[in-house]
Amino acid sequence: MFTADAPAEFADLALAFDPVTRRGDLALTEAGELVIDYTPATSMMLSAGLDRRANPDDTLPTGTDFFSAARGAFGLRRGALADALDGEGRRTGTRLWLLDREKQDDGPLNPDQTRARALAYLAEAFAWSEVELAEAAVITAEWLRPGVLGWTARVRDVVLRGSVQGGAV
Repeated sequence: MFTADAPAEFADLALAFDPVTRRGDLALTEAGELVIDYTPATSMMLSAGLDRRANPDDTLPTGTDFFSAARGAFGLRRGALADALDGEGRRTGTRLWLLDREKQDDGPLNPDQTRARALAYLAEAFAWSEVELAEAAVITAEWLRPGVLGWTARVRDVVLRGSVQGGAV
């Protein structure tokens, strides 16, 4: 996955994900040097692992009310800190966190609305692949069990899987 002599269409400092602790960190060689990732894997992990700032019209899941919002409570709409450094105003990450309290069954008038929103949020998060690589990410999502939505994103030959646990069915 990480090779130092691969041709680079783009390159990132490699991230390594530890499934036990559910955390990512910079990857190091045995000699303690940073690893360069010439695959889309690191960009994909950042796209899925960072919280994109909520849009002004997004409904926040919990813990936000008129009074805390009116006082300007810090972090209500979340957002990746790296976004503040982007002079072009691009956003990083995904708004999947907005689905934290969503239900699996949205009723007969809007069936599977939660899954559709998840697909839209993931498409937004992985839009960079079409710009950077001229290839759109292939994204799927399905209910794994009651209240747990699993998703898959593929960019070239790299596949990333995750899940969102929402409210009850």
